Amino acid sequence: MKEGGKHSIADHHMEMAPFIGILLFWELMFFPGIEAAADMDQHTFLYFAYGSNLLKERLQLKNPSATVHCVARLKDYKLVFGNHQGMPSNRWHGGVATIEHSPGDEVWGVVWRMNVADLEQENVKLGAYSPVEVSVSTTGQELSCRTYIMNSCVYAPPSPQYLKVIVMGAEQNGLPKEYQEKLKAIETNKYEGHLPVMEELDRALRKSEKISLTHNNHPTPGRR
Repeated sequence: MKEGGKHSIADHHMEMAPFIGILLFWELMFFPGIEAAADMDQHTFLYFAYGSNLLKERLQLKNPSATVHCVARLKDYKLVFGNHQGMPSNRWHGGVATIEHSPGDEVWGVVWRMNVADLEQENVKLGAYSPVEVSVSTTGQELSCRTYIMNSCVYAPPSPQYLKVIVMGAEQNGLPKEYQEKLKAIETNKYEGHLPVMEELDRALRKSEKISLTHNNHPTPGRR
């Protein structure tokens, strides 16, 4: 306290410190999720997937941090297939998915929460895709998400195997039945050759199924 009975700003802060400490204590006691949510937002981002990354096992091959956030709809865009600058995909032997602006159309997909460490995907580093921010609609709200759009796309039909992965992902996450049927009706290039990525994906699917069965056979104690 200064002479004459007047308080300085420093004196005021010192007097308030115990009360601030008590408030912080009760906030953390009764609202522990506040700090956790803020920390999570700093280290994760929302990613809107519409192609083969609809399937959890496919996405987690390269991005193990991915967890489902919700199903959502992107308005005024449509799903198309092609290759960057017309260069065939060695992985999928056909066109791969991208989206393009198309008023009145819509693309359904899955919003994943992923670690920031997975922000720059392989195809972005190679220049095939560019990251963009989009607003997607889900139950009762709009979400701002990152997605990826192909650069210099030359249209080409997908391989049956690639389309199968997309359809599996749509089924796995419960996309609207009408949209699932629309996906199944997409024309493919009828490629029948060997694709190593499908073997890798089959192993991941079997592992996921085994984990699911183990979990179902050993439910959490106290839950019925």
